[in-house]
Amino acid sequence: MMREPACVLMIGNFDGCHLGHRALIGRARAIADDARLRVLAMSFDPHPAEALGQTPPPRLTMWNRRVSILHSLGVDEVIRLEPTHGLLGLDPEQFIESRIAPLHVRHIVEGHDFRFGRNRAGDLGVLRALGEGFGFAVHEIGPVPGVLMDHAEVLVSSTLIRWLIEQGRVRDAARLLGRPHIVEGTVERGDRLGRTIGFPTANMQCHTMPPGDGVYAGWAELPDGSRHPAAISMGSRPTVNGKEDRFETFIIDAERSGACIAGLPEYGWTLAVHLIARIRDQARFGSVDMLKDQLARDCRRARTLLEQRQPAGANA
Repeated sequence: MMREPACVLMIGNFDGCHLGHRALIGRARAIADDARLRVLAMSFDPHPAEALGQTPPPRLTMWNRRVSILHSLGVDEVIRLEPTHGLLGLDPEQFIESRIAPLHVRHIVEGHDFRFGRNRAGDLGVLRALGEGFGFAVHEIGPVPGVLMDHAEVLVSSTLIRWLIEQGRVRDAARLLGRPHIVEGTVERGDRLGRTIGFPTANMQCHTMPPGDGVYAGWAELPDGSRHPAAISMGSRPTVNGKEDRFETFIIDAERSGACIAGLPEYGWTLAVHLIARIRDQARFGSVDMLKDQLARDCRRARTLLEQRQPAGANA
């Protein structure tokens, strides 16, 4: 049986692939390049909370995009761990023996607050002790700082990023992610009101975390990979007495066939929206004509903001 090539390993959720994760990858890549090893990331999907019957935190990245970002940052291989009850029931030594030892690991790089094993019983001290027996060294990455738009200094974490997105602070979230937050989902049938006033929107069932209520500027990434300027609304649409929150995207320059994007079905396709900036709060307008005028202003404002932030690579 062929032996796995030696590697540097990181273990975690890596949801969002934020600046903290990038610091781990940078250290792992440096160690690997110096010793001519491969870099592996072992990532849980779905979140372990689901297997434990708990409510998981909102997703920041879908699995395929997470893998793509990790590869772009220097990871050679991503191993998906499905968090079954059997896996989560392993104590720290059992986890290392069954999941890590077969990978021929020479170095493990982790954050200062890393925990593993049943009931999160293992910490870096336990990992170092196990490394002595299993033949790997442990490298610790301390808290990673970030700077927000108001110059406030914070420590980067997925929890903080989710809070910023919930507050609509997508520019601050992007600073900690190292890229804009991406809302991915499936286009589904809505109330079809937008098309009656000249602004046909793509209504999405969101698979990653949507922002807090408001109107946003962003890039709409279509299934063919093309990106188009967009104005996005998140909220209950108070002017038309909406009863539930909707994430709606008006793709400003899309070629259309009626209300549909040319070359795409009306519903059922995947849309990824890269959130660039918040334009305004949700508001109730006195008439549909007033709403139409405001939507036109929103689109102009979105274009202006997006001209300052042209789309970058596939994972930016």
